[in-house]
Amino acid sequence: MDADKIVALVTAGGIELTDRRRNVTDDGWSLSFANGATVEVGDDGSARIAGKGSKTVAGLLDLPVASRNA
Repeated sequence: MDADKIVALVTAGGIELTDRRRNVTDDGWSLSFANGATVEVGDDGSARIAGKGSKTVAGLLDLPVASRNA
């Protein structure tokens, strides 16, 4: 899954994107959402969801919380 698709799905679910930036290792994106969830998306398509609103975002993306290689 890529960052643009994740942003589209989550914002379509009514949760605003509050920050999007390259991660510190420059191999993916860190996406922050208004409900407190953070999604780390690797350039390889891996995704990891964490934070206060992670269950809601994981449901919108049909991914488990703290998933990898999704």
